[in-house]
Amino acid sequence: MSQPSLSGVYLLLDEQWAPGHDLRSVLELAAGCGIRLFQYRNKTGSPRDVFAKARELRDVAARLSALFIVNDRCDLALAVEADGVHLGQEDLPLDLARRVMGCHKIIGISTHRPEEVTQATRGGADYIGYGPLFPTTTKETHAASVGLAGLREIRSLTPLPVFAIGGITLDALEEIVGSGVNGVAVASAVFNASDIEQTMRDFVSHFPAPSSPLPG
Repeated sequence: MSQPSLSGVYLLLDEQWAPGHDLRSVLELAAGCGIRLFQYRNKTGSPRDVFAKARELRDVAARLSALFIVNDRCDLALAVEADGVHLGQEDLPLDLARRVMGCHKIIGISTHRPEEVTQATRGGADYIGYGPLFPTTTKETHAASVGLAGLREIRSLTPLPVFAIGGITLDALEEIVGSGVNGVAVASAVFNASDIEQTMRDFVSHFPAPSSPLPG
């Protein structure tokens, strides 16, 4: 079976939501709604606990033929046999991350300015997260919101898949998709929803079903 393409809804499984949600159940529900791209983020757990939780989620994603990305840490991504890693601007440099991860693993990078988009493209990233699009409470950030105009501006700077990230809601989704992005990374809009399943289905409905496998 071919891998899902890097497009559509990218669900961030952040451990901060775990007290109120079973992340494994959310992943399974999301896959049933058509989401095929997940990222696990855990900023506070012990190394052993983070490994155990990431491995469990990775096994579920593999069973459901979904892509599973680990936030920040190349070592953890390799340890749990994740499909790739997502790096911030303060994480391991892209060229070193590629040496660690190898050529067949996915590496995504969060970018906040046009020059970072260009650098990530030249450096060989597989996809780009751009934002924060709007103010967000999911993670601490000192980056200014880029807005829809900023999102449209960088679309011509890279041929890579671009995911809008930061404060994304269903109300703004039509305009976001119209900016030319390949997908949206979401967390709060799903986990804070009164009906998580319907919200995920509503997000998925704005994107065509992926049909192209990843290269390689």
